[in-house]
Order: sequence, then C-alpha cells, then structure tokens
Amino acid sequence: MSTQLPADFAQYLTIDNAAERFDEARWVAARIEPSGVALRPNLDHAAIFTDPPHLVAGPLKRLGYVSGWDARCYPSPVDGHDYINVSARLPEESPRRAGGWFDFAAIVHPVDVAAREHMLGQGYGNPFIHHLTWGIAPPERTENTDAAFAGRLVQFMAQARRRMADALGEQPGTLIMALPPELASDRAVLAQVPEWVSGLPREQYQVEAMEGGGFLLQFFVLTGGRIEVALRVGTRQTFNPRSVQKISRDEISAVQTKS
Repeated sequence: MSTQLPADFAQYLTIDNAAERFDEARWVAARIEPSGVALRPNLDHAAIFTDPPHLVAGPLKRLGYVSGWDARCYPSPVDGHDYINVSARLPEESPRRAGGWFDFAAIVHPVDVAAREHMLGQGYGNPFIHHLTWGIAPPERTENTDAAFAGRLVQFMAQARRRMADALGEQPGTLIMALPPELASDRAVLAQVPEWVSGLPREQYQVEAMEGGGFLLQFFVLTGGRIEVALRVGTRQTFNPRSVQKISRDEISAVQTKS
C-alpha cells in the first residue's frame, strides 16, 4: 500500500484503542485503493477524545503540531452532549510526515461533567481515538472557473463514495460538501448538485459554505463513524464549523458499534 501510519505513535501517545483504529484504517485503505480511488500517503486527520486536553495537545506539541493554528474552535454536540474540538496542524515542512504522522488532529474534549461521564462510560480509555480520516487525492484541476471545478470535485467524490460502498460492503455516511461561500450561495450551482451526485437521495448529501474558502468534501465509511475519508483543496481551516455541527450531531457517536 502507498499509505502509512506512524510506527512510533505509542512513544508519544498512550491510547488504548489506537492499535484497533490503526488496523481498521489499514483494512479500509487496502480495500479502497484497488477500487481506483487514490488516497494520500498520510491521514488527513485523527479525532481524539480526551479530558483534559493537554493529555493529547502536549505530546502533539512535542511532535511539532501547532495547536489552534486556524484560530478556531468547533462546537461538537455528540450524543446530545457538548464537546469542543480544537485542531492542531503538522507544518508542511515537518519531517514527521515521512514517519506517517497525520496532517491534522482534532482534539475533542467534554465541556461538562455529563459529557465527560458519557465519554468515559464507553470504556475506550482516556484519551481514545474516535476516528481516523484518510485523505483522498483530488483530480488535477483543468477547469477555468471554480463552479466548473466544483462540479468535477462533487462528481468525483460521489463516484468514490459508490466505489467505497462496493469495496467495503457498508453504506457510507452523508456526503458533506463544503464549497467556497460564493458557490454555496449560487442558485445556478446548487441547481446542478443533484445531477453532480448522480441521483443520490437528498438525505444522503449536504452542501455547506466552507468558512475561510476552499473545498472540503467528506463522509464516513465504517459503521459508528470509526473511519472517514476527506478531499480538501485550498482550505485555510482544518474544518468547517457548520459541517462539524452536522457531523457531530448526526454522523458520529461515542457509542461506536461495528457491523
């Protein structure tokens, strides 16, 4: 496989379910790549639940990650409980990339006792990896306009979603499409989306305005929100706040079941 995971992970972070999540990520990559969907070598991001945050943010800082690099925090209402997601980014020039470390980390912590007790009550440990996200390599841009490029990205991702469903034997989650704000508010663009997704039921896709600009398209591929895939082009934030709200509320759970 062309993908890689950090072999020295346990030297920096003690996370009980890390080996399980890494095995699932390898399994997904091994089945996706033969389907013709090219994955980026490193994970796009890892979402790690923790209390307090320094249990994760501290070790990541020693690795060179920059916490809060995008000056954003992302409210994450998981299972009806309130969490806050603060991201960390590994600089482009970091030698850690060659060792398989992920581009971003979502450091997710509970904001009150009820959320903390719910998180700890699942028995995964503290911290625990909620999900890992493979990056999908986007097609090379040949279009002259952002609208035309958006159409090709959406079609590309919708086709990838179908291929992954066949390869993995699971129904993927909602296709979240965060587009540049000027496109997400353009009626002519929105009118074309149903055609771009090739008849995908309306409840299985959602268009958002990408705060900060750029494109971020993503969906989960394993039951319980354990492994995700994402395609990003030109983003200046780790996530899109509205997308995080939707995904946290409807797509993920601390109660992670397997099919």
